Amino acid sequence: MRALLQRVTRAAVRVDGQELAAIGPGLVVLLGVGHADDGQTADALARRVCELRIFEDADGRTNRSLLDVGGECLLVSQFTLYADTSRGRRPGFTDAAAAEPARALWLRVAEGIRAQGVEVGLGAFGAQMQVELVNDGPFTIWLDTADRDR
Repeated sequence: MRALLQRVTRAAVRVDGQELAAIGPGLVVLLGVGHADDGQTADALARRVCELRIFEDADGRTNRSLLDVGGECLLVSQFTLYADTSRGRRPGFTDAAAAEPARALWLRVAEGIRAQGVEVGLGAFGAQMQVELVNDGPFTIWLDTADRDR
């Protein structure tokens, strides 16, 4: 799985002008699922999103997690995180998982985050969405589960 985490003061996702979800301070997580990903990968990523210490403490150091600050999460499917731009000018997406397994794992990540007590808002899987956010910092982190032992 590939996830782009953005620390935000607020964020919202809309489809056809209708707001699906909105959060206050917390994280926007753009999530892509690859062919080799499974339930264990989804569970590990959910824990990592919640436990990653990227929020400031009283001394201004990034020592606090989403759990520590009581933040919220907006989880948006983003198969384009698996774009292959190595050939020509048009990206290919063959490394992204097929829609149904990807959707199931995206929902499993959401449930894993919720299970830790974090409020989770969802985009619409496979839809054309408008994501609006105010990046706090800005502070953006790239996670790729292929780069880490599970």
